[in-house]
Amino acid sequence: MKKVFIMSLLALTSIATQAQEQKDVRVRAISPVFMYPSPEPTVDKKTKLQTIEWPSTENNTWHENIGIIDNVPIEKDMKSIIIAKAAMKGENYAPISWKLTDEGDNSVLHCYFLMKADIVENLWLGNAESTILDKATGTIYQARSTFPECCYDKVFGVKGKKGTLLDLQIIFPRLPDTAKDLAIYGVPNWLMRGSDVKQIAIMPDGENTTAYDQVPQFHMAHMVKDSLRYNKDKYESWAVYNDPHLIKPVKEKTMALWRTADATYLAIATEQNWIREYHGRGGNTILLDQQGHQYKCKGVMGYPNDRIFWLEGYPGDYFAMVLIFEPVPLNVENFTYVVPEGEPFNMWGANWSGEVIPNLEVQQLRKNQQLFEYHPRVVVK
Repeated sequence: MKKVFIMSLLALTSIATQAQEQKDVRVRAISPVFMYPSPEPTVDKKTKLQTIEWPSTENNTWHENIGIIDNVPIEKDMKSIIIAKAAMKGENYAPISWKLTDEGDNSVLHCYFLMKADIVENLWLGNAESTILDKATGTIYQARSTFPECCYDKVFGVKGKKGTLLDLQIIFPRLPDTAKDLAIYGVPNWLMRGSDVKQIAIMPDGENTTAYDQVPQFHMAHMVKDSLRYNKDKYESWAVYNDPHLIKPVKEKTMALWRTADATYLAIATEQNWIREYHGRGGNTILLDQQGHQYKCKGVMGYPNDRIFWLEGYPGDYFAMVLIFEPVPLNVENFTYVVPEGEPFNMWGANWSGEVIPNLEVQQLRKNQQLFEYHPRVVVK
């Protein structure tokens, strides 16, 4: 059996595929990205075109093979796959992901596939066995068609530009808004054989989702040494801080959110492991909403933005690191926290790998505000 990996760093590949501005479009669910082993391409000596024989349907010989098509819809926002490309560089894996939306009278399963060659053969999208089960009622919603239409119940290949993101679609009857507990069947190339669907949260009645928060007030750390002639590879040039905004111990990377008209504040619980420890935040960090819209980090409250710095404290301290982002609209219910891979720097134990934390619920993060109240340190000697 071929191995399949879920790569958290690449989760933004699917999440960042931006939905076109349409009326009556609702995003129900977005998958993580599955990294599927991709065979080595063969190269045509005359045309120099690379071809991959996709392996997951290699025994699907009982269905008609319609050959190569070239009118497949693609995700045109190339920015949405930049990190996927970078992370895949030199790797023999292809990312596959999906998004479930409600569009007019239909519910549409967008199946994304990144072209790893000029031609990919032996693909399979879906047919009458492609269904969505409402587990609460037992109602089964059967696929009506696909887009492109010629792919329904057919084996096919795609010719296109290497590096483009295909947007293959399976069309279902419109799911009712009351359908909350879903499972998808019959989409094997996207690993859906009864897969449960984690839908984007709809907040309970009575939750105040439209109110702005006040700008949060945090204790500002003291800078005891400024960064003169800052050099990421020379630790002696990094600024030094102490006396941060301490909080009670919580699970590391617990987050809280404050929304204002001018900015979004995201507090992150950070653990201190040494008396003097280096940290760094900000830079190209973004928040990514359900529609694929990005909100850039504008700064870090009380600390340098996108610079490494020292913080002095006690091992076992928990403190708040607060990032300031562009304002997130009040109708955003879920988002993903994305830190792209950073620039290497010279330090023992240095780590510049990226990070993705998906499915962060706005209302839960707002409830977490109380976890970030200032809590003075107590040390018994």
